[in-house]
Amino acid sequence: MSAGREARKMTSELGGGERTFAALPPAQGRGFARSWWGLAWLKALEDTALDGQQLKKGRQRAREGAVGAVSVRPGRITAVVRDRDGTQVRSDVLVQVLSDDDWDRLLEMAADRAGHIAALLDRDMPPDLAEDAAACGIQLLPEIGDLEPECGCEAWDHCPHSAALCYQMARLLDEDPFVLLLMRGRGEGELLDELQRRSAAHADGGRPADAPSASRGAAGVDAAEAFAARGAVPPLPEPPPAVTEAEAGGPPALDGEPAPAPGVDPGALEFLASVAAVRARRLLARALAEPGDEGATGAPLTVGQDAVRLAAAGPGPRIAARLAAGCGRDAAGLARAIRAWGHGGAAALAVLDEEWTPDPAESARARAELAAAWEGDERPPRLRAAGGDRWTAVGADAQLRRARDGRWWPYRKERGRWEPAGPGDANPAAALAMALSTPLTEE
Repeated sequence: MSAGREARKMTSELGGGERTFAALPPAQGRGFARSWWGLAWLKALEDTALDGQQLKKGRQRAREGAVGAVSVRPGRITAVVRDRDGTQVRSDVLVQVLSDDDWDRLLEMAADRAGHIAALLDRDMPPDLAEDAAACGIQLLPEIGDLEPECGCEAWDHCPHSAALCYQMARLLDEDPFVLLLMRGRGEGELLDELQRRSAAHADGGRPADAPSASRGAAGVDAAEAFAARGAVPPLPEPPPAVTEAEAGGPPALDGEPAPAPGVDPGALEFLASVAAVRARRLLARALAEPGDEGATGAPLTVGQDAVRLAAAGPGPRIAARLAAGCGRDAAGLARAIRAWGHGGAAALAVLDEEWTPDPAESARARAELAAAWEGDERPPRLRAAGGDRWTAVGADAQLRRARDGRWWPYRKERGRWEPAGPGDANPAAALAMALSTPLTEE
């Protein structure tokens, strides 16, 4: 049984927006997070803590099952963590709560998109939900410095107790994003009720539930009478909010008269226009929500990388075939590249396409990280070097690839080919646990 299903089985509602999860069993031989939002939680922890040894000790405490029942409420998570000498210490981690205005914008955005509601009901948090929230100026997932520890051992930074609590929380978050949303300020029942209400209002043309619809027959006013009374009517309302992607509709059709010039594909132009419009709207929304943020995305993409980005947007088979040819891939190669792109954009694509040879110092650093990744009584797997930047698990269809920035990327062999199996991780043990988990063909 996965950690998320264990969590839902053993959770209890305490009222007042608080949930308590019974202690989870030890987590020997597995990563603490598989979902991308669970990994984002751990990244915020690992990027914040100043002492990596404290994190390592906390990770081992969590693996041993030393974290007791976890209480989750808006702005705070709490648990009692048992030291190896039997001492019990209460540890808290504080998370910033979203404001009422933030929640209003987030719920309005989610209610506009049936896919977001369906994903939440399935206890999934698709990346575009977080992206759309960020475009509205709302940061759903924690970032560097967002996880603030308060521990009974009086450590001023993350200690083994608060680190163990955070690693345990990653297991609870993995399959239930409502736990994260509760930390941000709203419980599951309240959120679903509000989403249902707003969704119904949007389906009725944006009117409140108790407002009369046009089909009920408004009496209307004679035009001459209305013109004569123009000085007595109230001022016009404020302009309506910006049109959402769901309301904007598709791009204009380009296959009419006159006929396109030779070599011009109207369908491809329509697809490019649609993708560009969606991206432009998100960048504009982000810039308006956060003045000074122009939405920079790093180094410009190469032609091949941009072809994969476009293919990931889901064009039809004919355009997908053109994109595959344009980046020198066959259909299976393009599917593999799209999967890599979904795990980490251009960085993940570089890991798929490039094999590099580290210098001796970098190789020594990688081997030291592998040697230190499995803690305590854990038995590390046998790894065989398969090139300068790759290590294959002996007796398993799993592989680790180390990027130039030091992150480890999980790969799994499917039908004789190495396929990307998840996002990169600073911890090779977590990356390998993901590679060894559910086969890609069963996702």
